[in-house]
Amino acid sequence: MIGSDPEPPDELDEPHGAEIMELDEEPSGSEGEAGTLASSASSLTRRDPLGVYMRDVQRYKLLSKEEEHDLAVRFFEEDDLEAAKRLVTSNLRLVVKIAYDYRQAYKNILDLVQEGNIGLMQAVKKYDPYKGVKLSSYAAWWIRAYMLRYILNNHRLVKVGTTQAQRKLFFNLQKEKARLSAMGIEPTAEIIAENLNVPERDVVSMDMRLATGDASLDAPVGTAEGRSVARVELLPSEDVRVDDTLAEAEVGDQFSQKIHEFGKSLVNKEKKIFEDRLVAEDPKTLQTLGDEFGVSRERVRQIEKRLLKKLKAFLQKELGETVVEVYESP
Repeated sequence: MIGSDPEPPDELDEPHGAEIMELDEEPSGSEGEAGTLASSASSLTRRDPLGVYMRDVQRYKLLSKEEEHDLAVRFFEEDDLEAAKRLVTSNLRLVVKIAYDYRQAYKNILDLVQEGNIGLMQAVKKYDPYKGVKLSSYAAWWIRAYMLRYILNNHRLVKVGTTQAQRKLFFNLQKEKARLSAMGIEPTAEIIAENLNVPERDVVSMDMRLATGDASLDAPVGTAEGRSVARVELLPSEDVRVDDTLAEAEVGDQFSQKIHEFGKSLVNKEKKIFEDRLVAEDPKTLQTLGDEFGVSRERVRQIEKRLLKKLKAFLQKELGETVVEVYESP
């Protein structure tokens, strides 16, 4: 899990600056019907969803240490869902507090609260009251994990962190850069990679990703023949070109023909090894051929090695050295 364990809050005040207004509050303005409707609309506009949520959350009282332990034991041993519900609702304010820590990374705090609430429920489900850890301290890790995963998956349309090292860099790269700069150290990719224990190439890649935003493939990047050209039209095709396919097939046919000609020129053991080992769909083993010839398997291996050299020399003479090297490469 990413992040340090915060001190569990005793109380979380209502978000600063939230403007709460009851829907049944008498609207201000003129006494006419038009004035009433306009004022009602204004009231609805000013209503802060997070503030309303916090007012609902504060209806659930905080639990004492003894109450929390008793409820946790009931759920752990008896699967008492009512006890689990009270454990969850009493810690809803903790979720909001942690969500505020990430408001710079993701502006919609209610989305983070929603994900954090799922993490809180997972924490209650897996909490062991006999290990001597407060539920709020244990739950903070689960809450952060769900929030961080949500931020990572929704930071951009295209995901920027798909491996553990990339996720680590996503949350710590800028922070590490600022820390090094404050110490008078140039934040090079090499130093950052060493400090965060990640590959240097991942640091360079993540720095480039974070420095640029998403770009639409359909966005015009220029004009040609009186029409706009989209970025996607300039990307290289992943399909194999037809002329390359035909050229490869033609060279392959030439190889097959020359290998067939080479086989016709062989006699005795070399011909047998060529047919049963080099071009056979189900090659015989060296030991099997050695038994047929009445020699050791090592002797058969030596003959095969000599035969391969002769085949390479023949193909280079007939087709050219460059073509043979291309077909030999993996």
